[in-house]
Amino acid sequence: MAVGAVALASAAAFVSLSLTALLLVFIAPSHALHLDLSAVPKRPISAPSQHFCMMSSSSSPPPSTAVASASRKLGLFTRTPLLPSAPLSNLCNNRPVYLKLDTLQSSGSFKDRGMAHLCETFQTTKGTRKLISSSGGNAGLAVATVAPRLGMEVSVIVPETTKTMVVDKLKRLGADVTVHGKNWNEADTLARRRVEEDMEAEYVSPYDHPLLWTGHSTVVDEIVEQLNEQKGAAASDGVEPAMIIASVGGGGLICGLFEGLERNGLSKTTVVAAETDGAASFGKAFVSGTKVRLESIDSIATSLGALEVTDVALDRARRHQDNGGSVKAAMCTDAEAVEACVRFAEDHRVLVEPACGAALAALYSDRLRKDVLEDVPEGPIVVEVCGGSGVNVELLSMWKKEFLG
Repeated sequence: MAVGAVALASAAAFVSLSLTALLLVFIAPSHALHLDLSAVPKRPISAPSQHFCMMSSSSSPPPSTAVASASRKLGLFTRTPLLPSAPLSNLCNNRPVYLKLDTLQSSGSFKDRGMAHLCETFQTTKGTRKLISSSGGNAGLAVATVAPRLGMEVSVIVPETTKTMVVDKLKRLGADVTVHGKNWNEADTLARRRVEEDMEAEYVSPYDHPLLWTGHSTVVDEIVEQLNEQKGAAASDGVEPAMIIASVGGGGLICGLFEGLERNGLSKTTVVAAETDGAASFGKAFVSGTKVRLESIDSIATSLGALEVTDVALDRARRHQDNGGSVKAAMCTDAEAVEACVRFAEDHRVLVEPACGAALAALYSDRLRKDVLEDVPEGPIVVEVCGGSGVNVELLSMWKKEFLG
């Protein structure tokens, strides 16, 4: 495990040094907007089995390798670095801030975790050889990265908003790609129809399946383990994250976070769900107390582009609150998300797309940061740097010019 961690740290350093030579971006003024919340023969495609949704509590957290162990052993996803961020700590009155760098997963985002667990389980339990997925980009890249390693054939349907560079990456990975619909929901409708017409294929949601959530929950296991490693303590000594900040699209990642927190007995950890205003399906549903379907996605953060969040995300958020935890929603403008991407590139020499920038904006934006940190107890703050492949130097420079002047 130590060798693997060194290798990952070296890879992170190589990525950072390489990007240093390319980046020509500058810090721009910040703005802020914040909403604080207290409040299978075949088969029509149906809701996932409740069997996979069950979570267990334990007084002693499991090792980070215990969950999704088969896919981890196969190397389908990796234990990513957890690194301290001096620039963000300085912004947060010297509170310890850590970056969980899931942008270093093979496909470029956290989604490798859930896709690895789902694909390996489908193959082991069903003998699945063909997958059809809908995606705004990153989930498709994850399944196209993971599934071929298991000998699976992959088809991905993406909406018209998907960047050309992402479509090209999917094709280079060997996926059969169809561009269809104005948003992800329309692409998903076509994906489900094709699965119903193909007896050999299994449908893969980009976010709405318990196997995905369990795979994503491994990020919490790693965070707990890595925080204690850095403090030189055993996990039982109680070094726990005071807060985890993550972007929310359809809700797969945040479902995994709540699952991992419950499994590790972290009922007091504050969870910040970050979105852009034009893709805030979670925040608007949570504050209204009922599921909300957006009329459209009006945001540069197209990877967050689900018109409605999964019900399970809302249920788990409320359960976390009922158990004594806090859930906040930080909704930023597109300009704030882009500014966070620019400042993150300057500070850490890593490129992320605006969907990930929404989580970073929770701390980079002055007004967001003040509200996000309010009433959060002392302890480490962790930002899940979920990544995203829809970005390069040219795009970041273009977004900077468009949104920051």
